[in-house]
Amino acid sequence: MENLSKNKIKWIRSFQLKKHRDESNVFVVEGEKMISELITFYPDLIEFICATKDSIVSERFPTFLSAIASDEDLKSISSMKNPNKSLAIVKKPILQNSESAFKIVLDDIQDPGNMGTILRLADWFDVKEIICSKETVDIYNPKVVQASMGAIFRIPVKYCNLEEYLEIQKGKIFGALLKGKNIYTENLTPNGHLILGNEGNGISERIQKYITHPITIPRFGLAESLNVSIATGILLSEFYRNQKFD
Repeated sequence: MENLSKNKIKWIRSFQLKKHRDESNVFVVEGEKMISELITFYPDLIEFICATKDSIVSERFPTFLSAIASDEDLKSISSMKNPNKSLAIVKKPILQNSESAFKIVLDDIQDPGNMGTILRLADWFDVKEIICSKETVDIYNPKVVQASMGAIFRIPVKYCNLEEYLEIQKGKIFGALLKGKNIYTENLTPNGHLILGNEGNGISERIQKYITHPITIPRFGLAESLNVSIATGILLSEFYRNQKFD
């Protein structure tokens, strides 16, 4: 097994930039848990894997290794402050857009951690699709991928002009606003669209006009606001509270 070369290090580091991810149609996956899942369930997506000799990936899946990396190598190519022992370059999955009854809409979400957590929440609650404004953070940003904990492989995400998209929707359009109806007194069911807004500015005025059902999480304490991914978890829990599950 060859060691990770300088050319490969340069190649891997290029995918920290969206431009190069889009050009090559690949992205970076880090961490033993996610790469083990990748090898087990999505082996056809793998382009390249490097790992340290003492990693779980090297020990359990040696045939998938493309190169051996040192700890210093991983520090030079990782987007994480404390790099894990393995890293993969992966083809973007082709996921079919869904005609499901309930979808999440994101209006200019910027924080990669929030985006990844929202993907993970969608995966947990079986939300079939997320619709994003063109200004929303790229789902293949390494920090989004890391925070998604594998949901990136299962949840279709569509980037589009939200105004044009919402203009032609006929069902209920819920919007998370400070001034809305109390979610705990509304009979919410997962049907329609749920819009969530930017971390600093909330849902923009140009998008608010499409909301047919403004809703809010009532505040009982003194906090000024909720993190958008936390709010998403609370809202989805309420939407699905009365749903049957296996």
